[in-house]
Formats: sequence, C-alpha cells, structure tokens
Amino acid sequence: MKSETPTHAWLLLIHQLPAKPAYLRMKVWRRLQGLGAVALKGSVYALPHTDETQEDLQWLLKEIVEGGGEGFICETHLCAGLGDADVEALFQAARSQDYLTLKTEVDAIARPAADTSSSPALAQLARARRRFDQIVAIDFFAAPTRSAAERSLAALEEELTRGVRVEVRKKPTLEPLVGRTWVTRNGVHVDRIACAWLIRRFIDPDAVFKFVTPSRYRAQPGELRFDMFEAEFTHEGDRCSFETLLLRRELDDPGLRAIGEIVHDLDIKDDKFKRPETAGIGRIFEAIAASHASDQVRVERGAAMLDDLYGLFGDIPRR
Repeated sequence: MKSETPTHAWLLLIHQLPAKPAYLRMKVWRRLQGLGAVALKGSVYALPHTDETQEDLQWLLKEIVEGGGEGFICETHLCAGLGDADVEALFQAARSQDYLTLKTEVDAIARPAADTSSSPALAQLARARRRFDQIVAIDFFAAPTRSAAERSLAALEEELTRGVRVEVRKKPTLEPLVGRTWVTRNGVHVDRIACAWLIRRFIDPDAVFKFVTPSRYRAQPGELRFDMFEAEFTHEGDRCSFETLLLRRELDDPGLRAIGEIVHDLDIKDDKFKRPETAGIGRIFEAIAASHASDQVRVERGAAMLDDLYGLFGDIPRR
C-alpha cells in the first residue's frame, strides 16, 4: 500500500487473552464490535483518537487485565505501508455492512393490515431504530449505505402510527450530606456528567467538583474520586460508575434506575438494557461535549437535561 502524509491520530489496542475463561474472548470481541473498532492484524484493533474512544478502550483494557489477559493502548500516526485512507476504508466497509444488514431486516418486517397500535411491527421498528442509532454512533467516516437504511426506516415509520403518553412526575429531594470535594477526570462525558448530577442532586447538594488530569493528580485528604481508576466510586464488574453510586448509596428509585440503564448502555456500550431513549440522550451528551470545552459547563448543561429526564421517569418520597 502506498505511503501518505498522516492526517489522523489513531488509538491501537494490542492485547492477548488467556485460553480460559472461554467467555472472555467472546465478551471482548463483542465489546470491540460495540465500540466500532476494526481489526488491523490479529489482536490489534484501531479506533480514531478522541477523548471518548480513549476512555472506552481504557475501560475495556481494564476488563481484559481483570480477566487474566494483558495489553496496552497506544496513540499513533500511520506514515508508511497501511495509510489513513486504508484504515478509513475498513471502517466504512464495516459500517456499510451493518447498515445493509439492518436495511434487509427492516424491509422484511411484515406491515400490519390494521390496528397498528398493537402490531408487533411497532416493537420491531423500535428495535431497528435503536440499532440504526447505535451504528450511526460508531460510523466515524460516513459509510455510504447509511442513507439507504435510513430511507427504509422512514418508509416503515410512515406506515405505522403510534401515540406515546408520558406522565410527568414531581422531582424529589434527599436529605443532604456533609459537603465534600469530588474529583474526576477532566474532559467529562456521559458517565462523569451523570455522576456529577447524581451526586449534587441526591447525595451531596454542597458538593464541590474538581476535574483533573489523572497522570498529574495526587489524592488529597478528604477528597472522593469517581469514574477514575482506583476511585472510591467507579466501574465495578459490569456496572458503570453511575450504577455503582446508586448501589452504594442505596438509591432504589425507578427514575434513577431508568437513567442508570441509559448511562450504562451509552458508557459500557454492551446494549444491555435497550431503552428506546438511549440513542437520543446519547446525542444530547455528544452535543454538550462538542459545544462546551469547560467541564463545569458540561456538568451544568448535563444537569439541566437530566433534571428534565428524571421528571419524566419517576420520583422518590422525601425523607
């Protein structure tokens, strides 16, 4: 392949998995597929370098190491042999196949003759729409078959009618805790924004947030860390940090559980809960991050959105 002037920064995950447990190999493969990574060679997977993709690979590497494997992540520019255009083509080919597969499935959905309000086609449409949004989220280089899949979805939606009735509920409060300094990594995104909202809204109304570069940060007495490696509140098992906070603080509330499921699927990317709102909420988080460089502003904008979202999902009694 020809050499070219490098234009992209890439992240490479280079890893090795143990023979046992057998499920770990499949788990890692599925996570890589969910992240949209492509294989360059053997166990070398690539993603374009962004704050979000770096965070995704860091969490995956943590899972690999905890499962008995090993690996590392590196940032690189391609300058000879395999070039940027070649890698972009790999991403486009993978997403093009995803879109075509989805289009075939949508076109095969049986249209109801009548009474669409109870038709199985509605559930199939919702699943197809979620899958489309998931593909779009990892379509880093605009695969050409996206428009065909989108047209098929639009055609099906035109044939189906639905009414969604949403009940708005009061917003609750919890008894406050002593004000603490809560520390997390800078460049906050989904899980960290949601955790900050949860902390200030339901755990510590007087919380002060500190956003740090992990490699330069040294923990200070009295600080609490969240969504960081070796933090007091972070990923545990297959739970994201938001879920860990819910569990540790015993916040057993339907509205918070619903938000936790959305945050889980956006952060972990394992499509565990499949809530219909997830893709749309993910776009809002992306817009907040793209529009605001300040971590404090991202938290404030995210909090306003999560307040409204929580108002739709549920409430808890005052204590």
